[in-house]
Amino acid sequence: MRPNRTSTTQMEVTSIRLEKTLKDSLKSLSGSQGYQTLIRDILWNYVQQKSGEYRPNFSKTDIRSTITATARKDESCVLTGKLIPEGEEMLLALTIHGDFVPVSVDAMKE
Repeated sequence: MRPNRTSTTQMEVTSIRLEKTLKDSLKSLSGSQGYQTLIRDILWNYVQQKSGEYRPNFSKTDIRSTITATARKDESCVLTGKLIPEGEEMLLALTIHGDFVPVSVDAMKE
């Protein structure tokens, strides 16, 4: 679970070596939030995805197209959060960001 924003005085200092071009790219992508904040966000997203805690927030407007599929394992619909059981028909939705995500058939009808 991602903690609430923590004061930098409560954080531990760590050192990581980055290529200059990577650091420069992160700085340009981070905008006004700063690249260290961006890196923390990236790392928290990684931890949540690997731990199974990640719950992306999507709406129907984020979906460009869908493909009919069958769940090969239990999935969670990104629109409703409801379980799509293994073996059930579902949709793979292509998002505006280029990702394929699981969507229940019923969620697209609502």
